[in-house]
Amino acid sequence: MSRPYEISYAEEAAGDIRGLRAFDQNKVMAGIEEHLTLQPCQESRSRIKAMSQPFWSQFRLRVDDFRVYYDVDEEEHTVNVLRVLKKGSAATPQVPS
Repeated sequence: MSRPYEISYAEEAAGDIRGLRAFDQNKVMAGIEEHLTLQPCQESRSRIKAMSQPFWSQFRLRVDDFRVYYDVDEEEHTVNVLRVLKKGSAATPQVPS
């Protein structure tokens, strides 16, 4: 079995998660843990999608009504969660600096 990816959170993503209800926080965190620690680049019809570039993130994970936007560094074996947004959110994500 391959080693798990290390997951880090951009400041914006951490703020997004803190702003959720506890129930939704747990659901999103469980989804990140389940889907991004072993195969974050493995696309699927319903969960993980590679974003058409240029886009401000490489991938999107769907967790119920939430979208987790993230980048993967294969060399460092890390996943950087950039934003966690509710589906259809009017907030236009900004590129994290």
